[in-house]
Amino acid sequence: MAAPQGPSPIAYMERTRNYYEALGYGPPYRWAHHAEVPFAPLPGPLRSLTVGLVTTAAPYKADAGDQGPGAPYNAAAKFYAVYAVPSDTMPDLRISHVAIDRDHTTAEDIGTYLPLRALWGAAAGGRIGRLARRLYGLPTNRSQKTTTDVDAPALLEACRADGVEAAVLVANCPVCHQSVSLAARALETAGIPTVIMGAARDIVEHAGVPRLLFSDVPLGNAAGLPRDTASQDATLARALDLLETATAPRTTALNPIQWPGPADWRESYSNAARLSREEVAARRAAFDDGKRVAAGLRKTGGG
Repeated sequence: MAAPQGPSPIAYMERTRNYYEALGYGPPYRWAHHAEVPFAPLPGPLRSLTVGLVTTAAPYKADAGDQGPGAPYNAAAKFYAVYAVPSDTMPDLRISHVAIDRDHTTAEDIGTYLPLRALWGAAAGGRIGRLARRLYGLPTNRSQKTTTDVDAPALLEACRADGVEAAVLVANCPVCHQSVSLAARALETAGIPTVIMGAARDIVEHAGVPRLLFSDVPLGNAAGLPRDTASQDATLARALDLLETATAPRTTALNPIQWPGPADWRESYSNAARLSREEVAARRAAFDDGKRVAAGLRKTGGG
């Protein structure tokens, strides 16, 4: 007899399409899709390589309003260009600027979306050769052309400058998953092997990437469970294992961690069927406000 199957992961492309249709937007967004997937093997044992960390988290902006744990979506906190900061100290990076699952997680633990502490441990323990001197921020951009033509080349340039030989990319919101997928493809094409730590499996696999460690948890926790360093260390270890063991593109490994919160989190994320007419109107108004703020930042070069 076959083992019982667990709950099906959220189909994020379908869920977000239905959500924005309910809010009155259209036509549906077309997610990135590629039939061919580049694949770069490790250039040597992982214990001898320089590993880079790529995040979609945003540097804290003191003048941009609430960006703390439990903050509502904050378009003013967005950034629009690749950045690099030293990796030997913990930076103040937040994810209030993206569509994480705010009903079930608060982003109070940076280790759930930035596995920097875990990577320090991996370097100290000899699991990797060394951590690159900087970590890299990748904008989450609905424009696939901008990600492919502007952001991915800038990321590649920064990685090359620091001698990165393999990269770990961590996604947060649905569009983040697409952005890191496009960036991973660019790095792989240039000969830098990658692994994505993500929670939106369908988006990443639709885009087409070499390696994905999929964690079936609310968005914003792809690097492990909050206040659980053991799960964060184990999640990174599985991502590094995948870097070493994958032999072909489109390799997805399943992280066995389970979300400790309410069991219905999959059904409630951005589920328009669960919203009242008043809630739909309020979310439409909030989304329109966010778009105006973001457009202003892009126009003035903010972020």
